[in-house]
Amino acid sequence: MTQLAAPAVRQHELEHAEARGAIYRLAAVALGYPMEETWEALADGRLQEALNEAWQTLDDEPCPRFETSPSSEDLQVGYMATFVHGKRGKPRVPLVASAYDSLVGGLTPGAYLLNVQAFYTHFGLTANVDDEGHKDQPDHLIAMLEFCALLCHLEVQALENQRDAAPYRRAQRDFLARYLRPLLQAIRAKYAHENQHGLDANLAHLVNVLPDWTHTQQRALENQVGPCPEEGTRKAGPEATSQPMWD
Repeated sequence: MTQLAAPAVRQHELEHAEARGAIYRLAAVALGYPMEETWEALADGRLQEALNEAWQTLDDEPCPRFETSPSSEDLQVGYMATFVHGKRGKPRVPLVASAYDSLVGGLTPGAYLLNVQAFYTHFGLTANVDDEGHKDQPDHLIAMLEFCALLCHLEVQALENQRDAAPYRRAQRDFLARYLRPLLQAIRAKYAHENQHGLDANLAHLVNVLPDWTHTQQRALENQVGPCPEEGTRKAGPEATSQPMWD
């Protein structure tokens, strides 16, 4: 890489990190508990336009736009029927990873949550996001999306200040591989059997495309900082016991 090319490459990386962060934030808004403001942003196309702009920064294909629910009440009813209500008090399509036995992988739910929480704690966060359905749930989809948006923000700050962005890229890569992408895949598979409860078409599209999109982002990060190590792996060397792998 020449000295002249380096600033252009860094600008390209900055734009991509900003776009990834925007998609995480917008997906968290769209798939969070539906508010009146969410419906308004969908109805007038602001949310889809912002999503499409970020999407096209990372991909040549535009993000399609779908018809929005007729009212905020319809948006809420479809959301609640899909992600909150269900048989015997359990959601038809859970948005928390610990609800899927295949994701917990033989751990107790508490141990699984502690593993997820370790990522947040490393970057100075707690699980108490807000009171809209995912407080104290570090494995909730919205908490995970917001965490990835934060990592992208930290990556952008590092690039803007000429610092090493690799720690934040490694954290994104690992979190995508171990937690966010498996959860998105499980949600998509579950929704395929529970797609008749009036979920807004724009939200349904996100449910269907985010698993593949996050896989693409994981591969891009691996190209930058190397493949994701096996879970539990630490850096080799005398500092391994005290230095987290993302530093």
